Amino acid sequence: MKRRRGAAPEPGCLRAWAAQSQALAGRWRAAQRSGPGGAAAREVRRQRGGFGELLLRMRGLPAAFPTLPLELTVLYNSLLFTVGASDSAIEGESEGIRAGLLRVLEACGACGQDLSTEELWQKVLREVTVEELQAPLHRLGALQAAWWLAGSRLGSTTGLFRLLSNAEGKPQTALQHLKQALQVDFQCLPALSHVAALYHELGETEAELQALALLYEALGKNPPAAASSSPYFLIRTELLVHPPILASLLRHRHPSEVKYLLAQRCLQDGRVADAVEHYLDFLALLQEGLQQQVPLDGGSALPRIPEVFLEAASALEQAGRHQDAITVCEEVISRTTDLIPWMLRVEERLEQPQCPLPGAGLAGGLLSQKKESWCCLAWRAAGYLHQGWAWAKLGESKEAVTQFSRCLSNLLRVQLYGSGVEPTESLLPEVEVLQKIRLLSLIGRGAQFLELGRHKEALLDFQHGLQISPGDPAAASYLVQALWKLNRKQEAAAHWQKFSQRPSGEDGRQEGQGRPFPLYLASCLKQATFPHSESLARSIQDYLRTTSWDSSS
Repeated sequence: MKRRRGAAPEPGCLRAWAAQSQALAGRWRAAQRSGPGGAAAREVRRQRGGFGELLLRMRGLPAAFPTLPLELTVLYNSLLFTVGASDSAIEGESEGIRAGLLRVLEACGACGQDLSTEELWQKVLREVTVEELQAPLHRLGALQAAWWLAGSRLGSTTGLFRLLSNAEGKPQTALQHLKQALQVDFQCLPALSHVAALYHELGETEAELQALALLYEALGKNPPAAASSSPYFLIRTELLVHPPILASLLRHRHPSEVKYLLAQRCLQDGRVADAVEHYLDFLALLQEGLQQQVPLDGGSALPRIPEVFLEAASALEQAGRHQDAITVCEEVISRTTDLIPWMLRVEERLEQPQCPLPGAGLAGGLLSQKKESWCCLAWRAAGYLHQGWAWAKLGESKEAVTQFSRCLSNLLRVQLYGSGVEPTESLLPEVEVLQKIRLLSLIGRGAQFLELGRHKEALLDFQHGLQISPGDPAAASYLVQALWKLNRKQEAAAHWQKFSQRPSGEDGRQEGQGRPFPLYLASCLKQATFPHSESLARSIQDYLRTTSWDSSS
């Protein structure tokens, strides 16, 4: 592609424009140092006008390569101030980027007016190779990608997946922009965070984990501020952009957040050994002082710290490190003991829109205090639950029974009241979690009672479990086994026939439906499954065939 042979602006113009850009940026820095408030907000509006006027003057002359790096930087800052002065989503700002891309093509002696924004980006990135333009172009590309992603999520719960079926294929182009922004400027760390998020949305777990690992490594090197790499001073995006969705896409992650995401994703994907390593690294970061490493605000990727401990215990259990899991849970139990009132009276049904799961943001007053108590109770009970299953795996049935019993005793502090007839979906999420912990503990203790030959006590636990969750397949199977061991074979067979004829998912939570339980319960849910289904079914079928033959003879 030939470059346009138009005359470049006089050097004095370029120097004047650069000085004006620096002055505008300098005023913004001064306003930022004065702290948040009215002065900074007014300066945002002034800067929007200042950068906009400067951009218009520059575009009054033909596009030329010597001035394009400054022009694209001014465009970038202008767009940021436009966004910063707005409380709404991006509307029309992509046209500003489009105009900048057309100026790049103009300098090359080409045009692209008839191209879509998608095609325009592809043409510029493919055919324009001037080294000085790569960094500003890819920064604009990263901003464009973030806008596409933010727009895809507005008003839609399936945002990015809808784009996957769109003929324009924007997620793929967004991924291209974000990768290239990182390649030309490794200090553009939000781009790498977006890459990881995109891979997660696309279901490419291996690539997501690689991106997170690279981000963690880069954050550990503590690079200088990104603005220092620009001769014309780029405004730090996350200090300026206010619309919540876009701000979250452009914010910097902290090392502890990235380490947690690595641990969480590995645990969710069944990479237990890697999950254990990352969780232990995260717990080590806690000892170094978490307050200095991550903002504890609504934008953080971190759940509440006790949940992280319990997730670590879940990973340790799945890795066969049961004693370590017991130790980690003891930390949760000891730190929540004094935070739970002796008795909690809880309305079990929804009277208002759904409340968040334990660990999410808690709002205002007495209700906030009660929810905080629910959270602490759930964490403490879950700690005993994990310890019970860990002792069971170690073959210590008596100690396991003790821990399961402690879990159940703690849950007796909750007094539920309500009609009790609404479907599961109407339960408060906190109540639903507490009920699941109670069910898992009853199944666990009953299973250990069976191991100890205490079959009647086991039967009572399984009956109680089915009262909490009618049709639960694990509790139902264990109930049949307990009856069988008590030589109540006719009852066992009747119950087995009843449960085996029930459609799968009739326990109220079919696969893919309902609210997900916290990740820290994952290992307990796995351990609570009934392990002898086939052998028990054969025994009952043999019994039914025998009794049928006896009655017919």
